[in-house]
Amino acid sequence: MKPIRNLRYYIAALLCLATALNYLDRQTLSVLAHTIQGELKLSEVDYAYVTSAFLFSYTIMYAVSGALVDRLGVRVSYALSVCGWSIANMLHSLAGSALQLAGFRMLLGVFEPANFPAGVRAVAEWFPMRERALGVGIFNAGAAIGGLVALPVVSFLGVHWGWRWAFVVTGGCGFLWLALWLLFYRAPRSHPRLAESERRIIEDGGAEGETEGAMPLGPLLRMKVTWGCALARVFTDPISYFLNFWIPKYLQQEQGFSLAALGASAWVPYAGFSAGMILGGLIPLWLVKRGWSVNRARKTTMFVDSCILAVFFVSLLWVKSPGVALAVLTVLMFGHGAWGNVTIPAEVFPKNAVGTVSGLGGTLGGAAGILTQLAIGRIAQRAGFGPLFAFCGLLYLLAFASVHFLAGELGVIRQVSRPPAGRYPGIEVNR
Repeated sequence: MKPIRNLRYYIAALLCLATALNYLDRQTLSVLAHTIQGELKLSEVDYAYVTSAFLFSYTIMYAVSGALVDRLGVRVSYALSVCGWSIANMLHSLAGSALQLAGFRMLLGVFEPANFPAGVRAVAEWFPMRERALGVGIFNAGAAIGGLVALPVVSFLGVHWGWRWAFVVTGGCGFLWLALWLLFYRAPRSHPRLAESERRIIEDGGAEGETEGAMPLGPLLRMKVTWGCALARVFTDPISYFLNFWIPKYLQQEQGFSLAALGASAWVPYAGFSAGMILGGLIPLWLVKRGWSVNRARKTTMFVDSCILAVFFVSLLWVKSPGVALAVLTVLMFGHGAWGNVTIPAEVFPKNAVGTVSGLGGTLGGAAGILTQLAIGRIAQRAGFGPLFAFCGLLYLLAFASVHFLAGELGVIRQVSRPPAGRYPGIEVNR
């Protein structure tokens, strides 16, 4: 078969599409919430239970799915995940009560988290070390794309076909992607369309010493580099939840946006988010091509980004113009996407540990998100959004410190030996 030029970027685009579908499915309920509440006679408390059911299972399954990805491999685990969340989303159409809707929502939360450890591991397999931040940026940009298209697409389906068919159609899209995935995706070592020249690029500085078979969690937990990756998620994931769940409320409550104005302009910060994810990978790659190490390029980008984000978050304390507020939020979403917290495990761990470490970080980040959401409501009610903005600005610097002092040098793959029972692992560094 004829090789495909730059095949790894087609793989990244396929991963990006999966992430977009992941967010489209989870956002379908948000777009249709008012309609569903009216038809099923759900109170605000009922709806809160439904959304909490998703976050509960999602947080727990993040760690489980990460380990399964490393055990089953990318191709199988991704196929099972997309199949599972597509079916779960379609089942929402059968809901006739809050309890049934919560059950289907919890099932969606069981399957959706595997998208991220599987995507990061796929990038670790297909991209050389110097390009991994870009590869993860492309794959993760699907989150912003999914948020961008959810409102118009789901609204159109809900208006013309009804809310039940909206779940069926958005869930069914996953099976179209699944067919393409099973037809097209293979690991680099066995892909028939991968040119030998690109295979050498992929293996340049990224494949030496990597082993097959899932890495046990125990040895990883004894390494401070694991906790550097995890704490980066703990400090930055709550900001993701804050930006997604509370910024629309801030624009309406503090900046006077009407619902119509919010709907017309809500895509702008998401566009900034998507651009930030991609440029957050392109900038370090540009620096590496000019002689910088991966470690210097990535950490410089992170640190400058952290400082800019801190300044812009604090600046919201004095912004009075709705247009300026929207512009500042777009910069914040851009910077948040460019920070690259999801990329870090692929820059320090072999591919057989990337899914497990990504899953652990996602679970701890989700738990931190749940706790901070409880605090955010009380703080916003009593003191407004000012303290929240200042706190978010500080979290990026704490996340950077975690990466610098615990994760250590980026671009250097740590090898963890499998010790005899009762002994601590030896840690080797592959340069």
